[in-house]
Amino acid sequence: MVGSSKAAPLPGFMPDRLPEGAPAADFEAKTIAKALLRATRAGTLATLDRNTGHPFASLVNVATDVDGSPLILVSRLSTHTANLECDGRASLLLASGGRGDPLAHPRLTVLGTFAPIARAAESELRIRRRFLARHPKSELYAGFADFSFWRLSAASAHLNAGFARAADLKGSEITTDLSGAESLLAAEETAIAHMNDDHAEAVRSYATKLLGGEDGPWRLTGLDPEGLDLALGDATMRLPFAARVTSAESLRKAVVELAAAARAQQAPVIAVADQATGERH
Repeated sequence: MVGSSKAAPLPGFMPDRLPEGAPAADFEAKTIAKALLRATRAGTLATLDRNTGHPFASLVNVATDVDGSPLILVSRLSTHTANLECDGRASLLLASGGRGDPLAHPRLTVLGTFAPIARAAESELRIRRRFLARHPKSELYAGFADFSFWRLSAASAHLNAGFARAADLKGSEITTDLSGAESLLAAEETAIAHMNDDHAEAVRSYATKLLGGEDGPWRLTGLDPEGLDLALGDATMRLPFAARVTSAESLRKAVVELAAAARAQQAPVIAVADQATGERH
């Protein structure tokens, strides 16, 4: 309408369709959405077909940048890459697997615009390191001339974790604020190597004692002001900090406190999928 000041809804938002009373009072949508975003290794990428505009869905490996922005590594020989080169608008469906009905587990659709990361870009080394830490086997082809990293700038997201547990979220609500964390980000690579090389048992205890993961040589693959990313083979987990971390010094304090909590064998944190179903493992 001419002269209307009403803003257009964000992509994927459906305020008139959510059930009455959603989200539930005990539903921490942002927490679950961020955990799914950080812990999910692969997702369904939906691009717009360059010939007809039809939605084109494909499977891609996913990692995250330090602020949580999704990262993918794709070849120019792929249809989805050709589509993105014509129109960067896309969405990623990230779902947590588990026993029983697949629809009983949380899933997050992130909508936004993908942009390629030039090999000469200052951010490319960080993005490459974070992606390959999550997907080591991708190193076999990451250097090929036709492969490149793409980063999704999230405009919005839709979380579905069961009846009355759905929420529309802004992109800023699922990503991580990096303001004031420059020293932490500068120390990320060194800190991760130090923890994996010199404090492997502490990392292992984070996964097994604090998150209830299976026993094994867990390693850190990334860190940011809100938490740690862990991996053991194909398994990935997210361990949030009790408080925001913005410096190397506050990081040291946080990991020491986590180690102490693990030694005390505190009860495992409820996994993301469990928050939706109420089950414990």
